[in-house]
Amino acid sequence: MYLALLVIFLQCSELYAQGKVYQVFTFNGVKIKVEPSDKVKNGAPMSIICHADISKNTDFQLKHNFTFFKDGKLVFMAISDKEDARYEIPVAKSADTGDYECRVKAGDKLVISKPIYVWVAGMTKPILTADKKEVSEGEIVKLRCELPEEVPPLEFFFRKTKTNSEPIEKRVAEQNQNFSEMEYYVEAGDNILQFDCFGKRQVKSGWESSQHSNKTLVTVKEPFRKPTLITTPSNNFTEGDIIEFECSTVAAEMRGIEIIFQKNRTILNSVRDKKFLKYSTLATQEDSGEYLCKVEQGAVSKTTKLNVFVSELFPKPTLSASMTQLDENKDLILNCSINGLRRANFSILRKSSSGDILLKKSRILAIKVNVNDTGSYTCKAEVKGIVKESKPVRISVYAPVSKPTLSVVSGSPEVVLGKPLQLICHSVMGTPPITFTFYKGDEIKKNVTNDTYATFLDEDIGLNDNGGYKCDARNNHSSGVKTSNILNVTVIVPIRGASLGSVPYGEVEVGSDTTFLCSVNEGSWPIDFKFFKKTDHEVLLHEVREYSDRTIWHKKTMKRKDTGTYYCMASNRASVDVRSHPITISVILAAWQKGVIAAFVLTAMAGAGAVALWWFLRKKKKAKGPSMEMSGSALAPNLTSEKLTRPPSDGNYYSGSGYIEDNENHMKSTDESKGPDLESAEVDYTEVEVSTLDPHRAPEQKGTETVYSEIRKTNNDSMENRHSRIYGHPDAT
Repeated sequence: MYLALLVIFLQCSELYAQGKVYQVFTFNGVKIKVEPSDKVKNGAPMSIICHADISKNTDFQLKHNFTFFKDGKLVFMAISDKEDARYEIPVAKSADTGDYECRVKAGDKLVISKPIYVWVAGMTKPILTADKKEVSEGEIVKLRCELPEEVPPLEFFFRKTKTNSEPIEKRVAEQNQNFSEMEYYVEAGDNILQFDCFGKRQVKSGWESSQHSNKTLVTVKEPFRKPTLITTPSNNFTEGDIIEFECSTVAAEMRGIEIIFQKNRTILNSVRDKKFLKYSTLATQEDSGEYLCKVEQGAVSKTTKLNVFVSELFPKPTLSASMTQLDENKDLILNCSINGLRRANFSILRKSSSGDILLKKSRILAIKVNVNDTGSYTCKAEVKGIVKESKPVRISVYAPVSKPTLSVVSGSPEVVLGKPLQLICHSVMGTPPITFTFYKGDEIKKNVTNDTYATFLDEDIGLNDNGGYKCDARNNHSSGVKTSNILNVTVIVPIRGASLGSVPYGEVEVGSDTTFLCSVNEGSWPIDFKFFKKTDHEVLLHEVREYSDRTIWHKKTMKRKDTGTYYCMASNRASVDVRSHPITISVILAAWQKGVIAAFVLTAMAGAGAVALWWFLRKKKKAKGPSMEMSGSALAPNLTSEKLTRPPSDGNYYSGSGYIEDNENHMKSTDESKGPDLESAEVDYTEVEVSTLDPHRAPEQKGTETVYSEIRKTNNDSMENRHSRIYGHPDAT
């Protein structure tokens, strides 16, 4: 029975598993809309509706998380099992304008709608307040304009309107607050002021403006009245009359009142804490013009203007001169006169930086002039206390110029070809201005007007420009032009194209002479020649100055150490060193030296052969001895002979410090009596030296070879031991 129940339970479980259905859903999209429309009037209600379009495999409950955002900021959240959610705004404000989007999350799935722009048209009416309703001229009025329920950034516009005038507008931008404040200075003359304001905000379509605020009136009190300016006896005067000015005002409080009287920008008189000011003067024609009376108290200033005309009593005098430019020691006559008037007090003066110098109280002045009389002269005339001065007359007295000197600015009358030449012309004597004229040959190059000297820069120097410069000097003296001596200028041609050669060229025998030739293609004489040899540093071997384009240097008795690279350098007064291409000189052995070395080598080789032959014959003679000793000593001569006669393998003869030693293995006989004889054997040495040949003519040999032959003899003349050695001497020559 239990088994049957178990089978039934398993069967039911299988049927249940086959009948179970998984819940599947997917978002088809999320949409957002605005009711009644995406453009709403300020103060009207509006709704933001979010709808989620979802497909399900079965009908099951699904929780939706709705999130509303405005301009990226969270504004509303809702959880619902429905596919719609509403964000209600009962009273829409301009601050509700912006981009809205909706996000819907169900399970682990999230979908975001496309944004929609909502425009709440219209702004709230601003409110304007003033801290004072009544002010005095010169005080400050502080205004505050507020846009309630609006969100910054905002722009505020304050308007000030005077009576019978157009409004004056000021703009203030506010980034962090919905109000702004402005201070107004109350100017003199302001009576009743009217203020209002309005605001603006930026939307996608541009700028949106609010209504104008309430109008605020401010009454202005006057601390003092505009001043009164009068003249007595009238506004028209003649030179010599007395003009009296009076400036006055009415003020509630005299403390701090200041009255200032001025003409143009010049203050003529002033008083403080008084109601009036008086000023009088003797009328002159210069007194004609506009006068100004100004009353100030604190920041308030009021002004009254008055024009005064003064007619001329007599015209200004005129000063005339017999001559305005004349030579020294000539006569000068100055005459002062007034047109239509002969009775006046005249005086003639000379202008000076320290003050006018009275020359004579008269209308005529006659003097014999010198250079120091150069200057400006005027005359004055006085009638009824009125003094007038003439325009100045410039008198120039000239001393003759001296003969000018023409020289080169650098000092030396030389110029390098292609370089500019600067000349200076100078006259020691003569009244400036002096006009200098420069000539190159007969051609005028430049005219300069200066005080005592002038310079000329000739940038067109040719190879044939070796002279012909002169200059003239003249001023307004009647003596005329003075001419300098002719200046001859030498044109220095720079060195170009230095070259070096030698005889013989390339290889020179030891002890012989070598001739070096250094030459240039062009260059002005004299020329400095220098010969150098290149080593670790430059070595100067010889130098000479020649009035020629070449030089020869004979170097005596060349040595092996003179092998190397040589070059020469040439320069002249152009101060440009020109170096030749280098040449290489090899100092080699002379022919007779090579012959001596060869003969010595051959002699040494012949001697070595004779010794080898002698040794070979002696060995054969000793071959009659014990056969074991013969076999032990037969190898050494062959090795020695092979070492001496082996040809070089690389073309350079080299005999190293090799060491060859023959160890003979002696087979001793049973007769032990030969041992002492070997120990007392005599030793013979033979030494051969081979000299090194010249490296340029014979194979190179590293050193002297010394061949030692060591022979030990026993009493019975039998050879028991033999050694052969070859030593190389690298330092031998």
